[in-house]
Amino acid sequence: MALTITNLSKTYPNGVRALKNLSLTIGNNMYGLLGPNGAGKSSLMRTIATLQDADSGTITLDGLDVLRQKDEVRKVLGYLPQEFGVYPKMSAIDMLHHLAVLKGVSNAGERKEMVDALLHQTNLWDVRKKALSSYSGGMKQRFGIAQALLSNPKLIIVDEPTAGLDPAERNRFLNLLASIGREVTVILSTHIVDDVRELCSRMAIIATGEVILEGSPAEALASLKGQIWSRIVATDDELRALEAALHIVSTHLVGGEHEIRVFSPASPGAGFAQVPCGLEDVYFLQLSRHIRN
Repeated sequence: MALTITNLSKTYPNGVRALKNLSLTIGNNMYGLLGPNGAGKSSLMRTIATLQDADSGTITLDGLDVLRQKDEVRKVLGYLPQEFGVYPKMSAIDMLHHLAVLKGVSNAGERKEMVDALLHQTNLWDVRKKALSSYSGGMKQRFGIAQALLSNPKLIIVDEPTAGLDPAERNRFLNLLASIGREVTVILSTHIVDDVRELCSRMAIIATGEVILEGSPAEALASLKGQIWSRIVATDDELRALEAALHIVSTHLVGGEHEIRVFSPASPGAGFAQVPCGLEDVYFLQLSRHIRN
C-alpha cells in the first residue's frame, strides 16, 4: 500500500497557511510525523482523512484519489483524531456496535465477532459494559483505536495519541500501536519525539507546513554521529554568551544547572564532552536550521 502526497497546500480563511506544497510518500509501515504545535500536522491528517479539502495538490491511496473519492477512501481508513467525542453514558461495547453499523457492518454475527475481538485486542474486554465517561485517558485512547480498527482498514491515522497520558498508559498505548503497525499502515502524528523513536521505521519532520526532513530515524541519527557536544553552564550570563557564539541544539535543567547540547563537527571548546546523538537532537537541530533559514 502506498500513500502519495504531492504539492499539497492549504490556507485557512483567516490567512494562516497551514500546508505549503507539501510532498510525501508513505509506504506500508509505521510512519511518524514530528513537528511542533502549529506545524501543520493536524491539517495534513484532516486532509488525508477526507475531513477538509486542500487548495491544491493531490493525494492518492492505492490508486484512489483521496480528495475526490472520499466515500471510497473512508471504507479503508481508520482515524483517531487528537480529540474525539463519544456518547458518555454509552458503554464501550454498545458504542462500537453503533459505530460498526454506521460503517456498514449490518450482519449481527459478523459485527459481534468484530467488536468482541477489538475489545480483547485493546484490553478493554473487562470494562466493556462501563460508561465511556468513566474511562481514564489511556482507556479512552485505546477505545479510540478500537473504533479506528472497525472494518479492517488499510490505513490508520492517529493524531497526538499520547498527549496527556501518564507513563504507564503511554507504554500500554504504544505497545498496542506497535502490534497494529505490523499488519496495516499507521501514520503517527505527534510532537513527542520518543513516540517516533520507539515505534517508527520512517519519519518526517514538519514545520510551518513544510517537510524539513524525511527518512529513517537511524539515518537521521547517523548523520549527526560525533557532532553533538554537552556541557554544564553555571550562570545565565555564560549561557547567553555561548548561545551567541555556538549552534546550541537544546538546553535542559540538570540539578538546577543548565546543560547545553551543541552541534559542532569538532570540539566547540573547553569543558565540552562529546555525547551520543538522540532523535531529540535531530528534531531540535532541524527546527533551529529551519527558523534560521
